[in-house]
Amino acid sequence: MSFKEKVSEELLLEEEVVKQNEIVVFNDDVNTFDHVIETLVDVCDHTPVQAEQCSLIVHYNGKCTVKTGEYKDLEPRCGKLLEAGLSAEIV
Repeated sequence: MSFKEKVSEELLLEEEVVKQNEIVVFNDDVNTFDHVIETLVDVCDHTPVQAEQCSLIVHYNGKCTVKTGEYKDLEPRCGKLLEAGLSAEIV
């Protein structure tokens, strides 16, 4: 095995080790569509269209994954969603 192949293989292994978590937002009877959309735009860096689509998925399916990434990035975002009154958790 050449040095280049070995380094490439090690990089692939390192990429697989990074665990991806998800923020899931749950449906409730309290928040308006506008509030959910504005919050997703502000907190999760969604476009307005993306946030609207997520809010509809939450409404009709009961939940939606709104952000995927490393836990250290998702934790403060999830906290902001909770502070805004949304029901959310990291899975």
